[in-house]
Amino acid sequence: MSTVTSKISLKDHFISLYREKSGEINSNSSDLMNSFREDAVERFAKTGLPRKGSENYRYADIEGVFGADLEKYFGEKKVNFNIREIFHCDVPDLETNLLLLVNGRFYNNGQMLGKMPGGIIAGSLAQASKEYPDLVRKHYGKYAGDSEDGLVSLNTAFAQDGIFIYVPKGVSVKKPVQVVNIMIAENDLMTQHRNLFIAEEDAEARIVVCDHTLSAHRFLTNSVNEIYTAGGAKLSLTRIQNEHNGSSQVTHTFSRQEGGSEQSAITISLHGGFIRNNVYVRLDGERAENKTMGLYLTDKGQYIDNFVHIDHAAPNCFSNQLYKGVLDDYASGSFNGRILVRRDAQKTNAYQANNNILLTDDAKMYSRPQLEIYADDVKCSHGSTMGQLDENALFYLRSRGIDRREARLLLMFAFTHEVIQNIKVDALRDRIDDLVDKRLRGELSRCNNCAMQCG
Repeated sequence: MSTVTSKISLKDHFISLYREKSGEINSNSSDLMNSFREDAVERFAKTGLPRKGSENYRYADIEGVFGADLEKYFGEKKVNFNIREIFHCDVPDLETNLLLLVNGRFYNNGQMLGKMPGGIIAGSLAQASKEYPDLVRKHYGKYAGDSEDGLVSLNTAFAQDGIFIYVPKGVSVKKPVQVVNIMIAENDLMTQHRNLFIAEEDAEARIVVCDHTLSAHRFLTNSVNEIYTAGGAKLSLTRIQNEHNGSSQVTHTFSRQEGGSEQSAITISLHGGFIRNNVYVRLDGERAENKTMGLYLTDKGQYIDNFVHIDHAAPNCFSNQLYKGVLDDYASGSFNGRILVRRDAQKTNAYQANNNILLTDDAKMYSRPQLEIYADDVKCSHGSTMGQLDENALFYLRSRGIDRREARLLLMFAFTHEVIQNIKVDALRDRIDDLVDKRLRGELSRCNNCAMQCG
C-alpha cells in the first residue's frame, strides 16, 4: 500500500487537508456541526494521531493505517446504484426500522429525517441538527468532547453527517432500529461519520449497527458514536462488523448513563483487516447498570483491538465486561480493559473478563486488564486467559463417538455462545449463531454481498 506522506508529516497532512476542504465540508453539513470544527483541529494539532506503543495504543499501528493513500470523501457525491438491487439483509424474520448510511452519509431516499409513532426521531444527524438544534446541541460533542484521542478530534473536524436517533421520555421502540453502514466506491476511500443516540427517561430501544463493504477496494472508517441513556431508560446496542479484509475500521463509542438506566453493548467482529474499537462508559447516576461485551473471530493476518474504559462515577452501580476471541493462523489482537471506581462510587460491583483461544502457535493476543479503585467498599474483579482448546474436553467428546474436527467446533461454539446469548434481538441472535458456526467451520470466507474473497 502506498502512503500519502511520511509518518512525521501525517498530522500536518490532515490539517492541510482540512484547511483546503473546510469550505466544502461546511457547505455540506450543518452550522451546529461546523461550529465544533476549528476547536477540534486545534486539539488535533496538539495531539496528532496516536502512536503505536503509547499508553492506549500499545499494539495498534494507527499511523500505518491512516497513512495509506486513500481518497477522502467529502460533499454530496451521488452514489449511482439501486440499494435494493445490491444489498439486502439476510437475517430471517428480522423486522426493523431500517436506516442506511452510505460512505458516511445518510442515504437519502426522499426523506432525510422521519418521525415514528410516539415522537421518535430518526435519520440524518446533519438534518436533525438543522431541524432540532436545541436537542442536538444538548448532546453533540458533550460526551466525546473531552477526549484527548487525536482520532476523535479528527472525526469532529471532518464528520459531515451520520445517524440520529431520539427516543422521547417513556416511549418504547417496538421494532429494533437497524443502521446499515455500507462502504462502496470505485476508488480506495476514507470516510468519517458521527452518530448520536438519545434515550430519554424511562425510554427503551434496541439498536443494531451492521458494517458492510460492497466493493473490493480498500476502505478506512473513523467513526464516533455518542450515546445518552437517561434515568430509568434501557438501551441495547448490537454491532456486527463484517467488512472484507482489505478494510480498516476505528470506532469510538462514548456513553453517558444516568441513575437507574440499563445499557448493553455487544460487538461481534466477523471480518475486517484492521479493527480498533474504543468504548468509554460513564456511570453517572446511582444504580446504573452496564454490560459491554465483544466477540472476535480472526484468521489470516487480521488484527482486532478492543479498548474499554468503564468509569464508575456514582455509588451502587454495576458493570460487566466480557470479551472473548478465537484467533487462527497468524492473526493478532489486543484487549485493554479498564475499570475506574471514583472515590464516591461506594458499593460498586464491577467485573471484567477477557478469554482467548489461540488455535495456532503463530496467533498472538495481548491482554491488559486494569483496575483503578479509589473507593473502599466495592466488589471488583478482573481476569484474562489465553490458551488452546481443553484436551480433556476434546477427549471426552471423542470418547462419545464425535470426530476430532467436530469436537473442536463444538467446544469453540460453546465458548463463543456465552457472548452471543446476550444479544437482545432474537432473530439476530439466531443469525449470529449461524454466522459464527460458519465462520468457525471456514465456510464464511467473505462478507455478504461483497465480491471480494477474504480467504
